[in-house]
Amino acid sequence: MAKHDPNEPPPSYYSASMYPQSPLKGHEAYVYGLTPPSQPRYIPQYPPVVVVPQVTQPLPPKRKSRCCRNNAQCYGGTGGIFLVLGLLALAIWLGVRYGTRMGSIFYSVEDGNSGYSDDSVFIPKHDTCPNTTIHCDGIKDCVFGTDESACVRLGSDNKLEVRTAEDGRFLPVCYSNWNKMYSDQTCAQLGFPSSYETKVLSGYSSKGLTMTKQDSNGYIQGLASVTSSCLDQQTVSLQCQECGRQQSVARIVGGEVSKLGEWPWQVTLHNQGSHVCGGVLISRNFVLTAAHCFQTTDESSLDVGKWTVYGGVVSLNALPQPYQVARIIINENYDRNSNDQDIALLKLAAPVDFSDKVRPACLPTYDQQWRHGTECVTSGFGTTDAGSSSVSNSLRDVRVMIIDTEVCNSPRGYGGSVTKNMLCAGHLKGGKDSCQGDSGGPLVCENNGIWTLAGITSWGSGCGEMNTPGVYTRVTSVLPWISSTMMQAML
Repeated sequence: MAKHDPNEPPPSYYSASMYPQSPLKGHEAYVYGLTPPSQPRYIPQYPPVVVVPQVTQPLPPKRKSRCCRNNAQCYGGTGGIFLVLGLLALAIWLGVRYGTRMGSIFYSVEDGNSGYSDDSVFIPKHDTCPNTTIHCDGIKDCVFGTDESACVRLGSDNKLEVRTAEDGRFLPVCYSNWNKMYSDQTCAQLGFPSSYETKVLSGYSSKGLTMTKQDSNGYIQGLASVTSSCLDQQTVSLQCQECGRQQSVARIVGGEVSKLGEWPWQVTLHNQGSHVCGGVLISRNFVLTAAHCFQTTDESSLDVGKWTVYGGVVSLNALPQPYQVARIIINENYDRNSNDQDIALLKLAAPVDFSDKVRPACLPTYDQQWRHGTECVTSGFGTTDAGSSSVSNSLRDVRVMIIDTEVCNSPRGYGGSVTKNMLCAGHLKGGKDSCQGDSGGPLVCENNGIWTLAGITSWGSGCGEMNTPGVYTRVTSVLPWISSTMMQAML
C-alpha cells in the first residue's frame, strides 16, 4: 500500500530470487511465466526457480518489471533460450498427454491426488461433447456439463435472466409460478449451496420466461418456456447469499491500518507458512485470487497441500485456524504475457462459517459499471514503504478512484497495455496505491452500505507512481467463468 521506485529492488516477504514476477499492481504477487508488461503484486515463496524477466513494452522506463530485482532474477542470453525451450518442451508434453483437456485447471487433494494427476486436472472449456449438443436446453450432453453452464446471470437489482435453447437470448423470469425450489436450483447453477432472498420486480412488459415444469434435479433453463409477457409485469429478483456488509462503518482512509471486521472478505494466502498473495472470500466455499500467484510450470507451487487460507485476519502475527484448500482452478484464458484475465478460484476443503469477522464480498451483476472518479477501496498486506524488504504485518486499506481505461492507456500511462478485461484504480498524481504483496486482493466499491467486488489486484508500474495507477482484473469480464466454474466445482 505504498509507492515503490521501479529502479529499486521490489520488496518481498520471501526472498525475491525465489519466484518470478508477473505484472501486478496493488496487492502484489510475482507472476509465473513470460514477462508481463509490468510488475506483479504478489510475493512468491517457493523453492528456488529460474526467474523469468518481464519484457518491457514500449513504455516509459519506469515500467521496469519487478521480477528483475537483480540480474540473477532475469533470464537473458543462453539462459533465457534454454528456459524458453524448456517451457516449450513442457507445453508440448502437456499437450500430448492431456490434449484438449487443458483449460480451467483443477488441482485437487481428493483421493490423495495433487499436481498433474489425471484425476485432478481437467479443463471445462475443452469438455467432451457430442456433435448433437445444444447449449442451454436443460439436458447435460457434455462430460462436465459445460453445455449447461453460463445459462444464468443476474442483472441490475439482481434481476434474474436465463438463456434457453428455445429463444437463445437471456430473458427475465416471470415471478408467477416461481417458488423456493426454483430459487435454490438457480443459485446452485451459480455455485451457491442455496438461495438467500427472492423479491419481485415490477414494470417489465416485454418477452420473458415462465416456469412450466418442476424437477428438483433439473437445470432451470430446461424448466421454463418463453412467454410474450409476464403476469402483472412482475419478474424475479434473486440473491443467493447475504454479502458485502461490514461489522463497522468504513472510515475514509489512505493506507491506514484496518479494523477487525472492516473488510471481512479479505483473506491471506500462505504457501508453506508464508504470505504470498491476498484473496477475496466470495462464498462459503470459494475464494478468488490472481492467477499469477501460481506458477503453473512448477508442480510444487500447485500442490494444494502447501497452501492455506486465513480469513478474519488483520495481523499476520495473530492468525486463526486456517482454511484448507481442496482445489486450485486457474482461468484457462489467463495470459501470462499480458496478464489478461488474471483470475483464479480456490475451492475450500470445508465451508466457511460466516461471522462479523468473516463475510463474503458481493459479486457484481453482469451489467454493473463503475464510472471514472468512483471512489473504491483496495486492501491487503502489501509493502508500505517503497523499497521495503517485507510485507506489512497489518492489514491496510486505501481509498482509490476508478480511472477510465482510455486515460489509463494514454502514452504517459500504460500505452495500450490495459485490456478490456482490466480496470484501473488509483490516483493519477500518485501516492495511494496497492503494492507488492497485495496481488489477488480486493478492489471493492460501496453502494448503500453494500460492498461489491469490482476488481482483483493484478499489476502495475511501481507503486503509487504518477500516471500509472494500479491495474485490476475486471470482475464483470470474468463473471461467466466464475459462475460456471463454481457450479462445476460443486458437482
